[in-house]
Amino acid sequence: MLLVQLFCGLSFTYNTYLCNGYMQFIKTFVVRILQGLLSLLRKLRSAPEKELRILLLGLDNAGKTTLLKQLASEEVSQVTPTAGFNIKSVVSDGFKLNVWDIGGQSKIRPYWKNYFENTDVLIYVIDSSDRKRLEETGDELAELLLDDKLKNVPLLVFANKQDIAGSLKASEIAECLKLVKLKDRTWQIQGCSALEGTGVKDGMDWVCKCIKK
Repeated sequence: MLLVQLFCGLSFTYNTYLCNGYMQFIKTFVVRILQGLLSLLRKLRSAPEKELRILLLGLDNAGKTTLLKQLASEEVSQVTPTAGFNIKSVVSDGFKLNVWDIGGQSKIRPYWKNYFENTDVLIYVIDSSDRKRLEETGDELAELLLDDKLKNVPLLVFANKQDIAGSLKASEIAECLKLVKLKDRTWQIQGCSALEGTGVKDGMDWVCKCIKK
């Protein structure tokens, strides 16, 4: 009789152990499933809704590469002139922005047209402190806007180097370039300092809002 009771007790303990182990396994399994779902939801939430091709142009020394590095949250203290082109992808407001920074030296400008295809937004950078070349940069911009491949492409003009004393204000540059006379094209001019980062986000916010319309 004692042996039977002992056996029953051991059997009950063993079954309880198995039951507890099974329940622990189920709990662990469910927790891992939930963690996986949460991780997937985070990735889906952070994934960009759409990719945009941004063309970044302007004369040499306008600050295009500094602006690009600022967009990518990179160090801007050491910047060298762009001999060809730079490409960086940044995520902003649910969009993946593939930004093409093309060199602005006079010998490179004739090749700008090779990058016009499939452009979603044109960003043109102007050195607001370089009054001597304001007419030159205006002529280059006017020629760009005449190209059929850039027809109706939204235009953002960054009036860069606002941190330099004596720089022209964005409104003054808009008047000099006669931007108000542009027809059949959405445009915006934004004062900024690519070196300090001021005004850059405001301009890119406009780009994303413009695409969402």
